[in-house]
Amino acid sequence: MEKKIKIAAVGDNCIDFYENTGEYYAGGNPVNVAVYVKRMNGHSSYTGVVGTDDYGKLMIDAIKAKGVDTSHIRMLEGKTAVTHVELKDGDRILGDYEEGVMAEFKLRDEDIDFLCSHDLVVTGIWGMIESELHKIKERGVPVAFDFADKIDHEITQKALPFVDYAFFSCDQKSNEELYEFMNMVKSKGPSIVVVTRGEKGSIAYDGNEFFEFGIIKCEVVDSMGAGDSYIAGFLLGLLEGKSITECMEKGAKSSSETIGYYGAW
Repeated sequence: MEKKIKIAAVGDNCIDFYENTGEYYAGGNPVNVAVYVKRMNGHSSYTGVVGTDDYGKLMIDAIKAKGVDTSHIRMLEGKTAVTHVELKDGDRILGDYEEGVMAEFKLRDEDIDFLCSHDLVVTGIWGMIESELHKIKERGVPVAFDFADKIDHEITQKALPFVDYAFFSCDQKSNEELYEFMNMVKSKGPSIVVVTRGEKGSIAYDGNEFFEFGIIKCEVVDSMGAGDSYIAGFLLGLLEGKSITECMEKGAKSSSETIGYYGAW
């Protein structure tokens, strides 16, 4: 029987509250990746904290309903994190962020044991675990990290030496500027550096070669979760033994599915 790939997502979760419509959806970068991995027939878990409010229960129920392992979500007294979102021509504009109990999130030893029972651990810039990454890395479990557009952030500098697969988003720089940046990031430790560029597709670098891939054309309804679904596809591809170009294509296909509906998932 073929072994199922297991990806552990850990860090921030939040309710995405759409100001235009009053609708709200469960989300957060690592949460989204876990859901998309499951959508592509992988096995995934999410480790994090939610509040004791109604949103906390909604978050756990929504993630569990997608088939993601929620055994390591804890409830802390207080409010679940909320991101206020405005939708403009299919593009999501992030507004105020209410951190809630995420401000208190810390990994316990049992959480680290659980994470290290997976094939790969994925987190992000607001995941609150950059100080714990070395414990995962020391146990030989690869780490993927979504740095978003925080190129010069102190968390980025702190996390990079313990990251195997580094993801950034940037559509403002020229290819030459990106190549230079990606080369610098690669020198800090990651084995593969990926930059997603919205409509311009993505670039990946493994230290020897730069790879480019475009987008899968589709109707854009809501761009929420586009980058997270790309990351999920790319990482699943890697664990399946696919080439970097094939991983980029798997990421792009996953992303094109996500942006065709409202909300991250």
